Amino acid sequence: MSSTNENFPEIRAAVAKLCSQFPGEYWRALDDTATYPTEFVRALTEAGFLSVLIPEEYGGAGLPIAAGCAVLEEIQRSGCNGSACHAQMYTMGTLLKHGNEDQKRRYLPGIAAGELRLQAFGVTEPTSGTDTTRIRTRAVRDGDDYVINGQKVFISRTQHSDLMVLLVRTTPYEEVKKPSDGMSVFLVDMREAVGNGLTIKPIKTMINHSTTELFFDNLRVPAANRIGEEGKGFKYILDGMNAERILIASECIGDARFFIERASDYARERIVFGRPIGQNQGIQFPIARAYAETEAAALMVLNAARLFDEGKPCGSEANMCKMVASEAAWHAADTCLQTHGGFGYTQEYDIERKFRETRLYQTAPISTNLILSHIAIHELDLPKSF
Repeated sequence: MSSTNENFPEIRAAVAKLCSQFPGEYWRALDDTATYPTEFVRALTEAGFLSVLIPEEYGGAGLPIAAGCAVLEEIQRSGCNGSACHAQMYTMGTLLKHGNEDQKRRYLPGIAAGELRLQAFGVTEPTSGTDTTRIRTRAVRDGDDYVINGQKVFISRTQHSDLMVLLVRTTPYEEVKKPSDGMSVFLVDMREAVGNGLTIKPIKTMINHSTTELFFDNLRVPAANRIGEEGKGFKYILDGMNAERILIASECIGDARFFIERASDYARERIVFGRPIGQNQGIQFPIARAYAETEAAALMVLNAARLFDEGKPCGSEANMCKMVASEAAWHAADTCLQTHGGFGYTQEYDIERKFRETRLYQTAPISTNLILSHIAIHELDLPKSF
């Protein structure tokens, strides 16, 4: 076993045991009907794995983000898919770090107990894409409420979440000194909002991620549900975004290990021309390279998680570990598919499903090009290119 996946062995073993109850057949059936994995999410919730990062005083386990990484890595390595619920881990960070005590007491215990689901993160818009400062969804104060109008796109799990962290503009872009000013964060109760100013429209995609488009038409949200100060919201979501990058990077490591293990097993067993195909350097070298790349990426994930848990700046590290982990997963996926040949394209091997799923992380939650731009500006002191 590699030294990069030996932390939290008890958690890893427990997650692997739980995931064994949800084999490939379960996920293939969900794909065929575009159905949400309700049973899987319920099992993870009841086992306490989705509340590991919530402090004990609010009913969680109070473990470091490295523990969350272990959970998500093992989910992916087992062939399951944590995307249905991984946001429950990082989205609540905005509430935990920047919400007031009343908000935390009102929501975190229910989230920890599984009575409330906080799995939706409303940021991306059709016209702004990754340029978050250009979002147009607007919240205007009206007495004790804010009235919200606008649109969001590619927001996952909204139909399977009770609460959503929503980023909007409270001051128009044209009226702020810094582009990141004038944005505010709200905790929206989806149970009250749908049908009362919020419309959810599902989007069909190449992967079963329960992705949706949101339309806000005079949605009223209590001012008491604003997290932190008005106009400071962009700063508040950055912590959640760093956690998101690190946790999703750990998922990519899990995916990569899934592909490497499947490719190695198949290469040992598959006989062509009277010998195992894994005896051929044309097969074994790409698998070995994928393994080396994955181990290097895993070390970067561990380092970013350490910095995050120590409360140190980790924006670049979080972005870099997400980039290299997603690339390691994608290279391992391609190698695994090539190793399996025609069988890799069949649904029963689960390779094509995971191949589609892992490709997403070249694009989301942040594109590789934007990560490279961040590194160039913040680490290399190069001029901003946009």
